[in-house]
Amino acid sequence: MFKSLNILDDSHKVLRQVSKEVKLPLDDKDKATIEHIIKHLTYSQIEEYSEKYDLRPGMGLAFPQLGKLKRIIVIVDEYEEGKFKNYVVCNPEIVSNSTEIIAAEAGEGCLSVNREIEGHVPRYARVTVEGYDVDGKKIKIRAREELSIAFQHEIDHLNGILFYDRIDKKKPFYSEKEIRLI
Repeated sequence: MFKSLNILDDSHKVLRQVSKEVKLPLDDKDKATIEHIIKHLTYSQIEEYSEKYDLRPGMGLAFPQLGKLKRIIVIVDEYEEGKFKNYVVCNPEIVSNSTEIIAAEAGEGCLSVNREIEGHVPRYARVTVEGYDVDGKKIKIRAREELSIAFQHEIDHLNGILFYDRIDKKKPFYSEKEIRLI
């Protein structure tokens, strides 16, 4: 039996706080939470399950969205129809980035934001993220395009930043000449 996660709404003040680094290896409770997040995100991206369990599609979740101020992010990337790659990073840090800036043409969404917010969110086209797996082994991930956006979005959550904070209020949309839209 699958039970969906209790994801905090963006009005919750926990989402505006900076998360604390986690001690590694993670305990069994955090590992179980990660497994639940992976299942939730995977199901949310498969139409049959998203309808069955009434899940909004999402590819990433950070622990603060569950009310836990821990520096842990989970991304489930559907890199090919029906094929998923899971990324779990503890204490993640962006150690390098491209100079090229991109934005999701349709804008970004968030499982903690239950309304449509229009505007482009400028993000790096490529990032290198370093952190640790659940057992404390150092990992390095190079991400580009959509996956790069997802990592930046989830790491922002660890710092109390929501995607719409990055939308320019005076100029919410960019043209293709200004920014590459994907």
